[in-house]
Parts: sequence; structure tokens; C-alpha cells
Amino acid sequence: MMIDPLVLLQAYSIGVFPMSDDREAEDVYWVEPKRRAILPLDGFHLSRSLAKTLRRECFRVTADRDFAGIVALCAEAAEDRPSTWINGAIEQAYGHLHALGFAHSVEVWEGEELVGGLYGVALGRAFFGESMVSRRTDASKVALAWLVARLRFAGFTLLDCQFMTDHLRSLGAVEIGQRDYLQLLGAAVEGVALGAGADPLSAGAGAAASLAFAPLAGEAVAPSLPPSFTVPGPVSGHSIAQLLTQTS
Repeated sequence: MMIDPLVLLQAYSIGVFPMSDDREAEDVYWVEPKRRAILPLDGFHLSRSLAKTLRRECFRVTADRDFAGIVALCAEAAEDRPSTWINGAIEQAYGHLHALGFAHSVEVWEGEELVGGLYGVALGRAFFGESMVSRRTDASKVALAWLVARLRFAGFTLLDCQFMTDHLRSLGAVEIGQRDYLQLLGAAVEGVALGAGADPLSAGAGAAASLAFAPLAGEAVAPSLPPSFTVPGPVSGHSIAQLLTQTS
């Protein structure tokens, strides 16, 4: 089964996303949770131990350097996660969205080894987190801390975590009803044109995504942005911790 990228973006814009039953499943189904987990961008819970890990620069953090690697790592079975919902069709679909500039990854490295990170979709001022993975202590927490800081700096207003878990709750995620979620979503994607006949390339992921991810990807921020937005913002573990401490 192939998922059309425009259909996938349209689904996100109305609060729907795809899943499969497991890694080897052929089918994909669409999900619209009645209760939604979001992480308020001013409500990230930064523990002392995580702040120390960030300041020590224990890991190297990048964005969009190895999107395929992060998706593959998220799809791998692990001792604490024997099966995942990321099948071949979903892996291919998000790879396509990444090529179009809508899907992004945050990678966490120990030396030259990819040891954790996350990926998701950016649309307007919303970021839809799809999956996160950790192969070292705190690697996924570091990725999420960097993501929150970069999204805050870039003016995002919604970080959608889909389903609540104890791990996400410990980091500041809250659960809201569908009506409240759709109000937040509508404001975050306002002005993004994805109607019939729309071209995903011309719709654009938006200036906010460029501002958030380009500096970590080793790329220049989009030249169309105002001069005041050319500052890369927090791009070190110390600066990430400092920004998050202001509201944690």
C-alpha cells in the first residue's frame, strides 16, 4: 500500500494519522484519538539530571542528517519494544515527506554511532511527533529537549505527541480532548493550503520549520526569512538547558 503525500498532509491538518498493526503488516489504517497527548512548549519538565547531561554535551545532536536511519531505528524491535507499528508503507511515506521538506528528524550521536532520536512532521506551526527511540540512557530525552527548544525558538505553537505514556507525562505532556486539540491544530496550521489540486512542494513546510531545523542540519536558514530571524538560536546543549530552565 502506498500513501499519497498530499493525502497524508491533509490527514495531519485535520488531526488524523496512519498506523499499522506491526512491522510486518501490509495494511495501514487511520487513527483519530478522542484524547490527545500534547507537550506544551512552555511546559517541558527539565530534571536536574537531564539538565546536567545537556550541559555536559554528552551527546552530539543534529537534525535531518540521517532521517532514514532514525526511522529505521524507531522501527527496530528492542527488548522493551518487541514490535512496532512502523511498516514498510509508513517508512516509505515519511521518507517521501522528508524529501519534500515536511518530515524532520533529530538525531543523537555517541561518537559516530546513532544512539537515539525522534522524527515527525512539521506543518505550519505544528509539529506532529511520530516516534522516538533511545539506545543509550537519556538519548530520547535529549532529542526531545532539543526539539522543544528549537520549536519554541521558531514560533511553533503545537507539539502533538499523539498518545500519552508515562514517559511523556514525566516530561510535561498533558492529555486534552478532541475539541480542544482541533482548536489548537486549526490555529497552528492556519494559512497552509492543502486543498484539492494542491502541490505539496508549493504548499511548503513553512518558515518556522526552516528556522527550527536548518541550523542543526548544517544548512542556511531560508533566505526569504526576515533578517531578524537569521539568528540560529539555541544550538548547544548548554543553551538548550538554559532556555528550558526558564520555564521548567
